[in-house]
Amino acid sequence: MHCPCRGRLKLLVVSLSFVILLTWLYLLVGNLENGRSLLLSPCLVESTDARLLEREVLESRVREVEEENRQIRLQLSQSQGVAAQPQEGNYGNQQWVASADTGPEDVENTAEERSNQSECARSPTAEKCELIHVACVCAGHNASRDVVTLVKSILFHRRNPLHFHFITDTVANQILSTLFQSWMVPSVQVSFYDADELKSEVSWIPNKHYSGIYGLMKLTLTKALPSDLSKVIVLDTDITFATDIAELWAIFKKFTEKQVIGLVENQSDWYLGNLWKNHKPWPALGRGFNTGVILLYLERLRRIGWEQMWRLTAERELMSMLSTSLADQDIFNAFIKQNPVLVHQLPCFWNVQLSDHTRSEQCYTEVSDLKVIHWNSPKKLRVKNKHVEFFRNLYLTFLEYDGNLLRRELFGCPSQASSESTRLQEALEALDEDDQCYDFRRERIMVHRVHLYFLQYEYTPTMDNTDVTLVAQLSMDRLQMLEAICKHWEGPISLALYMSDAEAQQFLRYAQASEVLKNRKNVGYHIVYKEGQFYPVNLVRNVALRNVNTPYVFLTDVDFLPMYGLYDYLRKSIVQLDMANSKKALVVPAFETLRYRLSFPKSKAELLSMLDMGTLYTFRYHVWTKGHAPTNYAKWRTATTPYKVEWEADFEPYVVVRRDCPEYDQRFVGFGWNKVSHIMELDAQEYDLMVLPNAFMIHMPHAPSFDISKFRSSPSYRYCLTTLKDEFHQDLSRKYGSAALKYLTAQRNI
Repeated sequence: MHCPCRGRLKLLVVSLSFVILLTWLYLLVGNLENGRSLLLSPCLVESTDARLLEREVLESRVREVEEENRQIRLQLSQSQGVAAQPQEGNYGNQQWVASADTGPEDVENTAEERSNQSECARSPTAEKCELIHVACVCAGHNASRDVVTLVKSILFHRRNPLHFHFITDTVANQILSTLFQSWMVPSVQVSFYDADELKSEVSWIPNKHYSGIYGLMKLTLTKALPSDLSKVIVLDTDITFATDIAELWAIFKKFTEKQVIGLVENQSDWYLGNLWKNHKPWPALGRGFNTGVILLYLERLRRIGWEQMWRLTAERELMSMLSTSLADQDIFNAFIKQNPVLVHQLPCFWNVQLSDHTRSEQCYTEVSDLKVIHWNSPKKLRVKNKHVEFFRNLYLTFLEYDGNLLRRELFGCPSQASSESTRLQEALEALDEDDQCYDFRRERIMVHRVHLYFLQYEYTPTMDNTDVTLVAQLSMDRLQMLEAICKHWEGPISLALYMSDAEAQQFLRYAQASEVLKNRKNVGYHIVYKEGQFYPVNLVRNVALRNVNTPYVFLTDVDFLPMYGLYDYLRKSIVQLDMANSKKALVVPAFETLRYRLSFPKSKAELLSMLDMGTLYTFRYHVWTKGHAPTNYAKWRTATTPYKVEWEADFEPYVVVRRDCPEYDQRFVGFGWNKVSHIMELDAQEYDLMVLPNAFMIHMPHAPSFDISKFRSSPSYRYCLTTLKDEFHQDLSRKYGSAALKYLTAQRNI
């Protein structure tokens, strides 16, 4: 890693070279004058005084350069990072830096003692395998996405075990707990703390900042975090690391006995009060400090009575300020103004602030100087900065980085494996790698990263307990179906999307640009991240099924468009068929079209007309008749009331059931038997299959999937699917006894 003072050393070398050059010129001029005094004619002697004057000017300039050089050496010997800032405009606040970095007793000798020392040579380091604690306040869907990018940047560079402490609301807790459980990164611990329990500590403070009450939560960390936790790094969610976080952790060793907080100076003029007329900021020391990156010495803060001190500070200032503008940052700065000896000023490259009117460019001279980038403008990636393209590319690198690659061991640092990772390892070891179907079996037990509620989600339960959620799964090549489904189905939707990290960001941009999708808040999008060679279709379906908030679910595929009004019709049917007190699966008859542009039928009568004209067909009648033949389409044409049908081999209708229905069997991946096995288990649990007479759905055409191509072309694929079917039948017999024998018999008769 490059030394942060490299740019300033270059400046020193150039200055010294300039001094040598001037000295050489000075000596040369002197020698020439001595020689000429013997040879000059009397008429030229009168110009000697002019040359003497020039020599005096040159000598004066040499002395000035030497003095500038001495000042440069003095600056280089002072506190890291801040010393490089210009003294004009009070930006560096050099006198303050010396006291903050060394303590009052060392101020007088600071320059002399440090002039011969390299800042790089004496930088402290974290101990190998030392546990680093990181705290973050995270609330809501958007912040949960942001914190994942922050975590990726930390994991990418880290060489130490980590313990993340998240203060979260209910939404962020659900999202992040599921993500980390499924991520299973070695040597990473995660703890959650309920933000609702801390709201009373700060709710009395009026705050104008867009972060709301959560922007004040960092003030409560001494109370929120465990009492035996002595130190913690506190980060905003809009932070990106460009180096190992252990370097930042090591700065705790540079704290004097009195220092309790480490902060970077604010890089805008906000606290100078000159941004606009009548701008009145909270009190701050010089430019103030930014709280996007904080080193908190919790043990010392508790000892000095931090909770009472910040409260008294806030109460005093609110009498005149009335509210905070920058949330906790205002209160931290007012506290530091009164207690400057308690703060340790960090070099500014530990919090390069990309806000408007920032002076962050003075924190670095080259890429190697960068440590932490802070997107602290409401404009985020759209902020104006000379080097914003570089910063944006660095951020996007981690945004789209494959999180699976961060599941790497820290060699030489023993860690306690989680129960889930231990179970997974034991299951993998039990598999026979020589088994022809090893890859299928491995896929069944693989744990995929899951990010729930990737976009904003809002749902209000209905009073009659008849609400039903459309449940489906999809991949990147089916995104175009989302808008049409939302137009056909106004009820809640739970979608699981199988994507890579980069594809998830493409989906995010697609959804945010769509007027239809961004106006629908009752659609839950859950990302299941790609891993392995097969499409884990039933695992993805189960993710969508588990995260439903309604009593009933409509289990469908994303290639189908439900008829207009199906949502209301299903809710009425649920009541009429008393599904709350009986085991029923309501079958929605499936049809298909081979046309990419279809005038969608608005009624059953119109659909029957299109069926007779050959515009529509019963689903898969020409390639897989058995899949939907038991629906009895001939009877459905004239039916006016629901009718019961019996299970038959390979029946795979789309059904409405209670939310507590059995999950899909995850041994079936890719193409084949993924829905058939589910309907078979519904029948084994004695669900009545009831066909709805006035409901329908239409399958829209699309290119064949990669998995069906593998099924058709690979004999080993088909062999393994047959093997998995047999094993499923055996498991069904063990689970349901003699009642499940009919499925094995039916299969053998095919």
